[in-house]
Amino acid sequence: MEEKVYKTMGGAGALNIVLGVLMVVVGIASGVLLLISGFKLINRRSNLTF
Repeated sequence: MEEKVYKTMGGAGALNIVLGVLMVVVGIASGVLLLISGFKLINRRSNLTF
């Protein structure tokens, strides 16, 4: 019985680590894309009219 619990906990821990790494990668990628779009807006601000 205890071995089953440890296997389940190990699987859940591994899944949490994988999801954590994926969230970090997605966060970094979205941050880079936001920075790029911001730099483009700053460089083209003279062409923007409201």
